[in-house]
Amino acid sequence: MTAKAIRLIALAAASLASGPALAHHPMGGALPGTFTQGLLSGLGHPVIGLDHFAAIVAVGCLAAAHLKGWGLVIGFVMAMMAGVAAHLQGAALPGAEFIVAGTVVALGVILVLRRDLSAAVALVLFAAVGWVHGYALGESIFGAEQTPLVAYLIGLAVIQSAIALAAMRVALLLMRGDAIRLRLAGAGIAGIGIAILAQQVMPAV
Repeated sequence: MTAKAIRLIALAAASLASGPALAHHPMGGALPGTFTQGLLSGLGHPVIGLDHFAAIVAVGCLAAAHLKGWGLVIGFVMAMMAGVAAHLQGAALPGAEFIVAGTVVALGVILVLRRDLSAAVALVLFAAVGWVHGYALGESIFGAEQTPLVAYLIGLAVIQSAIALAAMRVALLLMRGDAIRLRLAGAGIAGIGIAILAQQVMPAV
């Protein structure tokens, strides 16, 4: 990792850690009760949750290195849906929020180091990350009725697919030009993960 990347990570971590805790639900913490509320919650949740947003962008950037990167994105989204389902079925994942932040750091570091992952390794990585993030996202819909729940899942799948595919497209353009920008994006993503980890650890100290 270059000194410039390290400085960027530290700057991002410091600036984010000094801010307030991030909101994680577009309904203000209330459980969606209608189809529309469930859909809006699903569409908004990954966007206002910076850790989830950063992970989705990283997945799209890493998928860009593969000819059929869109397939890897679909694999990530499917694993995310499986994670939500596991949470709703009562599965337990201790320290889920710490793990989520850790995956953001890991994805960012991989981007910084420009590791060439095989399609199989990338799929396994995306499946694991997707499942963990899906599990965390399932908390906000736990206990909802079937109609808003289905709407939430639809919104979640649509918005995450759109963000990841858009990030993949941008990454393809960057790789054709100045690839250092893609590495800097990875540094920023890692910094977000570090900042979120710091926010979670500091209250416990």
